[in-house]
Amino acid sequence: MDEGKAADAAPRPLHGEDPYGTPPYGGPGPWAPAPPVQHPVTPARGTGPPPDPAFARYDPWAPPSDPPSDPPSAAQSATPPSGVPVPPAPSPDLWEAPYGPHSGSAGPAAEPRRRRIAAVAVLLALAAGSAGGVAGAYAERHGVLGLGTIELSQAPAEDTGRDPRSVAGIAERALPGVVTIHVRGAGEQGTGTGFVLDGRGHLLTNHHVVEPAGDGGDITVTFHDGQTAAAEVVGTDSGYDLAVLRVREVFGLRPLPLGNSDSVRVGDPVVAIGAPYDLAGTVTAGIISARERPIVAGGGNGGDAGDVSYVDALQTDAPINPGNSGGPLMDTEGRVIGINSAIRAAGDGSPAVGPGGSVGLGFAIPVNQAKRVAEELINTGRATHPVIGVTLDMDYSGDGARITPEAGRGNAPVVPGGPADRAGVEAGDVITAVDGTRVHSGEELIVRIRSHRPGDRLELTVERGGAERSVSLVLGSATGP
Repeated sequence: MDEGKAADAAPRPLHGEDPYGTPPYGGPGPWAPAPPVQHPVTPARGTGPPPDPAFARYDPWAPPSDPPSDPPSAAQSATPPSGVPVPPAPSPDLWEAPYGPHSGSAGPAAEPRRRRIAAVAVLLALAAGSAGGVAGAYAERHGVLGLGTIELSQAPAEDTGRDPRSVAGIAERALPGVVTIHVRGAGEQGTGTGFVLDGRGHLLTNHHVVEPAGDGGDITVTFHDGQTAAAEVVGTDSGYDLAVLRVREVFGLRPLPLGNSDSVRVGDPVVAIGAPYDLAGTVTAGIISARERPIVAGGGNGGDAGDVSYVDALQTDAPINPGNSGGPLMDTEGRVIGINSAIRAAGDGSPAVGPGGSVGLGFAIPVNQAKRVAEELINTGRATHPVIGVTLDMDYSGDGARITPEAGRGNAPVVPGGPADRAGVEAGDVITAVDGTRVHSGEELIVRIRSHRPGDRLELTVERGGAERSVSLVLGSATGP
């Protein structure tokens, strides 16, 4: 081949001549040929990039052999111009070459299709999750799909005893001896509580509990085990607000032990048992809030006797409500130390034995006083009251208890020959203390006197004409109403 034909066969640049002769845009320089135009190689659809010859030649399990000869490259197969070196062809980049059915060869038209497929997949996932949640909730509620009936964990029943001094221990021992009392009379009815005094069927309660029965009413008692029995009145005393009943042909009676109210101290824990609002067997707890709290309940005229209750009470914050009246107030040994009788209701300025709710101010008759009165009612049918033989001026607004200055309503200020008369007490004198304890009214004086027995000796502080003196007297006796 001659040089003219060789020149015609050589590729011509696609651009004008570079006057500076800078490759690759100028004419071929003396040191290198113009680089060939590179076209990207796109693999056929569904095929991957060509394997790396370096890895294709390696087989760790094959015996050593001479490496195969490489096939001639396109650059080598081409016949370069004589004396001009050919640059090596660039090696393919496995990470940038298009690959797979969704390679760049699909073009921009494939992007909307991919988005639609992703959206459909998300919607299907949400639908499947919702359906699964509904099915699971239904299965859990109705015990289907193999889940079975739901059973919650729970501690086993414990048949363990309670400390005898705890509220539970006291209640367990005392409840069999407490009764609920239902009374019906002429147009009246009521509910209260009582407790067993002895094995002969005697029960102790409040006078105001059985009062609605009158002379021909019915009294029914219900024991803790549900047994009921008719009861008869043995005796009552309105001044002490106590009554004794008796039931017959009742077996297995559980008398409650009696404590000593003189041993009670403020702050001692106590338990009250009763039937507030006819809720039998109700147990409440609290403490002794005060001792020797003078309480007057009911109505009547002043004096040593009258249809009014005077109680040197134990005060407690154990909840007491209507229906608790006549029930026991017990110490931690399970002994009766008081008989629940009155409460101070909200908005009321005085203790009440009728309707009202507990505000933490309950009052109980001390058991020492109740025991003496109960014994007298059982043995004689009537109770005696200690008296000093005077008529008190209940309208006196000064400090202390004043003896009426003159006779009125046929009652002498000082009963001739009575305890006060023998001690030198006169009309118009003001009694300011009993055994050193101050009294501030006629009601308080009666309460202090009623807390003693007939025959007890008392020291009275008497004021006359601005001067005080002490007198000693022995209490007399009067039969209660």
